[in-house]
Amino acid sequence: MPPRKKRRPASGDDLSAKKSRHDGMYRKYDSTRIKTEEEAFSSKRCLEWFYEYAGTDDVVGPEGMEKFCEDIGVEPENVVMLVLAWKLDAQNMGYFTLQEWLKGMTSLQCDTTEKLRNTLDYLRSLLNDSTNFKLIYRYAFDFAREKDQRSLDINTAKCMLGLLLGKIWPLFPVFHQFLEQSKYKVINKDQWCNVLEFSRTINLDLSNYDEDGAWPVLLDEFVEWYKDKQMS
Repeated sequence: MPPRKKRRPASGDDLSAKKSRHDGMYRKYDSTRIKTEEEAFSSKRCLEWFYEYAGTDDVVGPEGMEKFCEDIGVEPENVVMLVLAWKLDAQNMGYFTLQEWLKGMTSLQCDTTEKLRNTLDYLRSLLNDSTNFKLIYRYAFDFAREKDQRSLDINTAKCMLGLLLGKIWPLFPVFHQFLEQSKYKVINKDQWCNVLEFSRTINLDLSNYDEDGAWPVLLDEFVEWYKDKQMS
């Protein structure tokens, strides 16, 4: 039986190569672990992010909101801010409380400015779903009104209607003109909800509008005003 060959001890170059491979594998693992930790939602990081805008308070107010909008690259009047407020279930326009922020951002899995920026397209896409749009539209009424009032003042109503319907309802410019010259100082929730239903179901020539239907007087008057305007 031939003698067994002794295993040649590893040379310095071999040891260096092995060490280099091990170091490379460790660095790859370590960078992957760090990246995973950064991608994972962190309540602590979300809380720190909140206080960048809230300061020493437990609420992001108008000044903090302005900086927040600037950081995420969105105008305060952009409709995506309304969608974000809806996702946070914010109760007052221009303010995010700590509880609203943590609950909403957790549901969105956003704990940094960059993550929220990357979520904006998703928030905008929610407006394309008719069910979500209706929920956001209804939410907007209570969000925008003064909390000691049951109705929405007409100027705020016109702004919010423009934000939500201005680009999707061809008759909105005419309806806005009607509101401008009307006697209405406020819009109640029933009127608000019916405007959306009207925009979705009534033909642009108003040919299927039933004057004896259950529409509020506001819309009866709009139809009458619009028909008179077309005839004059």
